[in-house]
Amino acid sequence: MVLIDLTKQLAGGAGLTDEQVSDAVGELVGEKETAEVKADFLAALAQKGETAEEIAGFARALQARAIAPPLDAETRSREIIDVCGTGGDRLNTFNISTTVALVVAAAGVSVAKHGNRAMTSQAGSADALEALGIKIDLTPDKAAAWLRDHHFAFFFAPNCHPAFKQIAPARRLCRERGQRTIFNFLGPLLNPARPSSQLVGVPRRELCVPFAAVLQKQGVRRGMVVCGSVVDGGETRYLDEFSTLGRNWVASFSERSASFRPFPTKAFPIQPATLGDLAGADAKTNAEIVRRLLRGDDRGPKRDAVLLNSGVALRIARASGSAVDGWKKAGELIDSGRAGSKLQELIDASKEA
Repeated sequence: MVLIDLTKQLAGGAGLTDEQVSDAVGELVGEKETAEVKADFLAALAQKGETAEEIAGFARALQARAIAPPLDAETRSREIIDVCGTGGDRLNTFNISTTVALVVAAAGVSVAKHGNRAMTSQAGSADALEALGIKIDLTPDKAAAWLRDHHFAFFFAPNCHPAFKQIAPARRLCRERGQRTIFNFLGPLLNPARPSSQLVGVPRRELCVPFAAVLQKQGVRRGMVVCGSVVDGGETRYLDEFSTLGRNWVASFSERSASFRPFPTKAFPIQPATLGDLAGADAKTNAEIVRRLLRGDDRGPKRDAVLLNSGVALRIARASGSAVDGWKKAGELIDSGRAGSKLQELIDASKEA
């Protein structure tokens, strides 16, 4: 009855205490309640609007149930970054953060990419990487070895979070109802590799500061949470990436400071573009987009989106002195063939695996 009672509480507009969040997660990952009861709870929480405290509480409770990869001391001593968006912006852009992750790995930065198959788009990070020929279903042990040897590993959420199995039917039911859930936000907060730095995209401006606060509490040393915008058909819409099409808002932090501010893009040589220029499709189509970008064949607006997000990621990971320098470095990584070589390296490793 825990979830039923909490659903009623949420429907009345009251939030959840830390203890109630812990109880709710216990019920969600258990086998006692039906998918319908779980889905009703998740819908009520989303309709009330999740607070920063509730998001942090869910993240803590679920991380405690994760299978941590056995990273060795040498790997752990490196700068490890994750680059991802929460999803949920429903703008169907191509897999920008997945492309960025491969570019950043080509720079020698260790990228622990945590993700899953698509829930709110045609192709999630797992779908795109799989279509590229990269093995996604590594065990936590093997993913740790990949991160050590290749400076890139994909940590497939179902393999690292076995408790998700009991939540999946409820999430599917919510999706069929057209209802997003808190799990649309939690992915970047549940990376079992516990990266030292993160670039996270969120689909609502008001989530930037709360997400940054949660990342800090989780021990991330340097991070940035961004919400980008684009005016489409007279309506302002928001992206869970750095946007080359409009304004960006970022909450950033390091060991010494934290801030929330608009992010200036005038310093970057961004080409005029529309939302349609960044469109993606299914996994096969998106994989071909990634290949063309990493080969340097596509030099249009999609490349700009990759360079901007890569530039910021390289800055966060301390692989460049500024985001502008990072943009230039990302372009060099692509044009020199290093980004394409990194992709081929991972494909070859997948065949051996």
